[in-house]
Amino acid sequence: MTPRRLAFAMALGAAPVGAAPSAAQQMGTAQHQPTRPVVPPVLPLDDIKFLSDERLAGRLTGSPGADTAAAYLARRFEAVGLQSAAGGWFQTFTIARDAPVAQHAHVAGLKGSNVIGVLPGRDPVLRNEAVIVGAHYDHLGLGGFGSLDPDSTGRVHNGADDNASGTAMLISIAQRLAADRPARTIVFIAFSGEELGLLGSAYYVNHPIYPLRTTMAMINLDMVGRLRQKRLIIYGSRTATEFPALLDSLNWHAGLDLHAHGDGYGPSDQSSFYAAGRPVLHFFTDLHEDYHRTTDDWQKINVEGFEQVAHFVTGLVTALADRPGALTPVTAATPLSAAPAPASPGSTQGYGAYLGTVPDMSDSPGGVRLLGVRAGSPAEKAGLRGDDIITKIGDMAVTDLQAMTDALRSHVPGDTVNIVVRRGNEVTTLRATLGSRGG
Repeated sequence: MTPRRLAFAMALGAAPVGAAPSAAQQMGTAQHQPTRPVVPPVLPLDDIKFLSDERLAGRLTGSPGADTAAAYLARRFEAVGLQSAAGGWFQTFTIARDAPVAQHAHVAGLKGSNVIGVLPGRDPVLRNEAVIVGAHYDHLGLGGFGSLDPDSTGRVHNGADDNASGTAMLISIAQRLAADRPARTIVFIAFSGEELGLLGSAYYVNHPIYPLRTTMAMINLDMVGRLRQKRLIIYGSRTATEFPALLDSLNWHAGLDLHAHGDGYGPSDQSSFYAAGRPVLHFFTDLHEDYHRTTDDWQKINVEGFEQVAHFVTGLVTALADRPGALTPVTAATPLSAAPAPASPGSTQGYGAYLGTVPDMSDSPGGVRLLGVRAGSPAEKAGLRGDDIITKIGDMAVTDLQAMTDALRSHVPGDTVNIVVRRGNEVTTLRATLGSRGG
């Protein structure tokens, strides 16, 4: 036993290893001392249960339930070893009153808060660079806007997978890395306002606590709690030259059924960072029948699958944070200059022209099948509906999600476009006026 451990043991009243027990110990002194109860560790499923509890009422941005979730996350970040940013745990923003998405959700003018925890890097030079690991913690509240349960308005949408699972994984990864800090600094962000149009991530991009030019990459965890048959989808694998080989090498040990593809744009927070020129990866265990419905509950989380994904992502973040050199960013095939600009400083607008569809993230032959459309969205107004398969937007063919993203990025809010859809055996053309994503 080292002198330090010996002193610590003796301070606790323990005898050194090899020492004979005292007379008091032989007489069973312990029976006269109160036994300190053992506090069980907080497990990821406990975090998911708390965040998806009915009492948080669906964590709609700006609601008391969202504020309760934010306070809980700050406590959990601190408990697992993270530090607050210079301005504290919370980065607060105001939801713009003229934002169409926020108006539909009746939250315009309310406050949202990103929760930020920092794990400083161990290397005196590389610690000045950062890797961001993010997950949104907001959900749909009591339904209505964004819900795919048509008769569920007024009922709590708990969002256990979307996205209590990603938020819990954020905490789990932070705890693992805090035990053995990597070279670069890791910034953990629980975003608010994702369901309203990427509001929190757009705000962070305009108000980063580490300059974006020294931010190596952003890793996004959104719906990672329902792994099935080891199928793990990773969007953004083409946003850095090094990503494909890195993912393949990590999976040699993990043995997951990886589906890695796509540039960095998509309906989640990584889009805000990719629009700002950063490499991104979005981890996702695929859609399911409970998506944006009242039935997305914690009992359906695949705990073993959650651990597999968390282990994989921890390895990825460690590899990125410890690599000696920078990544080589790859921009999208369509130049960023041709797309709508990211939000201006001080705004909370998300990225890009907004259609308001809910696509089936699995592969759909010959187009993109829709699970539904958002209430009040341009898609709903144009007559799009669930089970439609979009095959063309404007002049661009839509063969998959990537092509659909490119087609929307080639337009700006206010453009009116023809959308060709397949409904069963019929093909029809609808006309939509694209809106502005964000709030």
